[in-house]
Amino acid sequence: MDAETIHRRRWWTLLVLCVSLIVITLDNTILNVALPTLVDKLHATNSQLQWIVDGYTLVFAGLLLTAGTLGDRFGRKGALQFGLVIFALGSLLSAFATDPRHLIATRSLMGIGGAFIMPSTLSILTNVFKEGERARAIGIWSGVAGLGVAIGPLAGGYLVDHIGWEAIFLVNLPVVAIGLIAGGQLLD
Repeated sequence: MDAETIHRRRWWTLLVLCVSLIVITLDNTILNVALPTLVDKLHATNSQLQWIVDGYTLVFAGLLLTAGTLGDRFGRKGALQFGLVIFALGSLLSAFATDPRHLIATRSLMGIGGAFIMPSTLSILTNVFKEGERARAIGIWSGVAGLGVAIGPLAGGYLVDHIGWEAIFLVNLPVVAIGLIAGGQLLD
């Protein structure tokens, strides 16, 4: 893709990056509302609940720098799409978890996906936007991350009450699908 096309599509690219980012920030808080339900449905202990929450965060944080480096070295778009696919797979498997250990493992898988998504979105953003617009684009990107954190508990409460705890993971699938399809078309 030539530089003019990339520049012309930059705001659409930012939208794709924000959709990709919101799924991981939303997931960090959406789970918290479902914890009492996981005790009831999966018979999770307090220690297991802690690992269900922190397994994702620990893997995400531990792989973040490595995933960012791999994305820069082998391709940012590919790293983003890889992260989205792994995140979706982890979400799907989490929705069908039958015991707490299963959910800990699948949430950790989601952390691997998230570790590829986060740095790829920022790296693509900084390469697509020129110096004059970059600060505004990063501000929008950051605002969307904060929006995901804020929406998580509200969405989680609604989904758990009206559909079931599994829905807090299944809600990620259409968002990831949008990110993959739009990203495949718009990102270079």
